[in-house]
Amino acid sequence: MLTVAFRPSNERTWASDQARLPDATIDNTGKLIVRNVRNAHYRSATDFDVVWESRSYSLNEVESLWFIVEPFADWRGPAHTFLSFGFRDGRYLAISVEIRKEQGETFSPLKGLLRQYELAYVFGDERDLIGLRVLHRRDDVFLYRMRATPEQTKAILTSMVNRSAGIASNPEFYNTLTNTCTSNIVDHVLEIAPGSIPWSYKTLLPAYSDDLAFELNLIETDLPSDRYRAAHRINERVEAHADHPEFSIRIRQGPEIRSGQSTTH
Repeated sequence: MLTVAFRPSNERTWASDQARLPDATIDNTGKLIVRNVRNAHYRSATDFDVVWESRSYSLNEVESLWFIVEPFADWRGPAHTFLSFGFRDGRYLAISVEIRKEQGETFSPLKGLLRQYELAYVFGDERDLIGLRVLHRRDDVFLYRMRATPEQTKAILTSMVNRSAGIASNPEFYNTLTNTCTSNIVDHVLEIAPGSIPWSYKTLLPAYSDDLAFELNLIETDLPSDRYRAAHRINERVEAHADHPEFSIRIRQGPEIRSGQSTTH
């Protein structure tokens, strides 16, 4: 039986991979310090050791924005989406907006409409957030470099840092229609570029969200609409380089995924 909560809370018995919220701060020099970066080591999707790390980055060295799409159903519609930020030193910081699971909880779209989950921002290593989905959930994963200048990318990252801090202080309920992984990404983009993303069913059914990004010319690609998606599927690369020390660099190698300097949209 479902029990509808009246107020969201950060004080529950959380699943171990979401026991901590990120604690991210930006100082007056543009240094980003993130505590509780998740870097879990998986034996399976349900058997893992969670490592929480503290990492620092310079916002002045952020240079690329990446959009990741993970369809997870038998029909094209449901998907998880998240962003990753690339820095000049070759490091990447992935940020995923998710339900914050309590122990034993699993995701249900219906429960997501009934205030059964809190919302969480997960700051993580790409080997964790991408590897989990490819290697253990066995889902397709698509990786796209976005047409965003370093200044735009920095602004989106700053917006996500600020929102994650707000949720830590004032928790929110996840909502399957209005407060999701994809709706939050859209909100962050609209904050820095009002009107750039129109309303579309392709954000409500986020497995189509990359098609919307393609139509809006937000993806760095010269491929046509019938070829771009398959070319950005990275499962084979993730499997081949799962243990490589340059995991994030290796999964981006290939002519179809542009890893060089981005252009302005």
